[in-house]
Amino acid sequence: MPSGTPPFSPASGPAAAAPAPVVDLATGGVIALQPAVRGENLSSVLRAIPHVTGAGTRMPLLLPLPSTVVIGGSAALAPLHEALRVSGRRPPEVILLVQGDFAPIERRTLLTGLEGIRAVGYLTAIGELGTGHVPLDLLADAAPYLAVLSPALMAEVPRDRRRATLAESLSGLARRLGVHMLAPAVTRESQLAAVRSWGVRLAQGPLLVPGPSGRVHVPLPVAERELAAAPLGPRVQEFLLPAVTLPCEATAEEVTAAFGGEPSITSVVLVDEYQRPRSSLDRGRFLLAVAGRFGHALHARRPAARLADPARTVPRSTPAVTAMRAAGHDPARVYDDLVVIDEMGRCIGIVRVSDLIRHVTAETR
Repeated sequence: MPSGTPPFSPASGPAAAAPAPVVDLATGGVIALQPAVRGENLSSVLRAIPHVTGAGTRMPLLLPLPSTVVIGGSAALAPLHEALRVSGRRPPEVILLVQGDFAPIERRTLLTGLEGIRAVGYLTAIGELGTGHVPLDLLADAAPYLAVLSPALMAEVPRDRRRATLAESLSGLARRLGVHMLAPAVTRESQLAAVRSWGVRLAQGPLLVPGPSGRVHVPLPVAERELAAAPLGPRVQEFLLPAVTLPCEATAEEVTAAFGGEPSITSVVLVDEYQRPRSSLDRGRFLLAVAGRFGHALHARRPAARLADPARTVPRSTPAVTAMRAAGHDPARVYDDLVVIDEMGRCIGIVRVSDLIRHVTAETR
């Protein structure tokens, strides 16, 4: 039996290929969209942005970025920042996927560039793991949010046992470093079964694209292997998902548009100019308020903060069990998303309480 996620509306048009959804295999939900980029340079990325940002959706984006651009520093990155600003995208909604070879002498400059990207508020990812010239200790030094297996490596899974073993080892390494792993180019159910057996939660590829109904259908696993818990238990960072953010001054009409663009968005976080979360809006309660009698007339053009609750924040190093206990302090908001913050108090994503419950339940079986 397939499980599905609500439909989303990718950009259309003769020149625009549909963006590839990044699918959470645990829930079947889409957590981000990756635009189709033709070419391996910044200009190609900039041309692709309008095709996905103009789709009427606030889904987070996964944007490939040549390592040479990051190495080029703030001047090389300025066109990207401007293109995203014009499209209405805020840094916490964007994962920058750095890929492409770089010389050993450029390593320090690349790490400095990645630190600068994170300081602005973007999430970072390292691509082509397994066949690209990516030193494994770069994962430790760069501490990205996401690592992406090489599509060339995935193409040989599971028929090539040696390469499947390599991919599984890389997935385990990323998990122990606190880095999410994404399996790209999933075309067959046998690949999907292998990916699940490695404990990989995020995937994309032709097997996971919208059907005629506009929904992404994820084949259910035949059997799942229980993963050994780390000695101290998982941290909330292991369950981190990109957040949909809007400025504190956003109107209820803008929040309604964000929720309406993608049914799998469960919350919107209102942040200040420093990306610090000030309040959050739960999808169910907010839409109930604006859909009620005279709701649109009362709230549409007024600040959405009037309908918001204080953001429930947790540091990214918080153990999952501790976060679950914190979520239970307010019975009326038990299932509200938790907002994950970094050491500077900035929003770096959300954690869904249902994901924490699912993990703890699986560990106690």
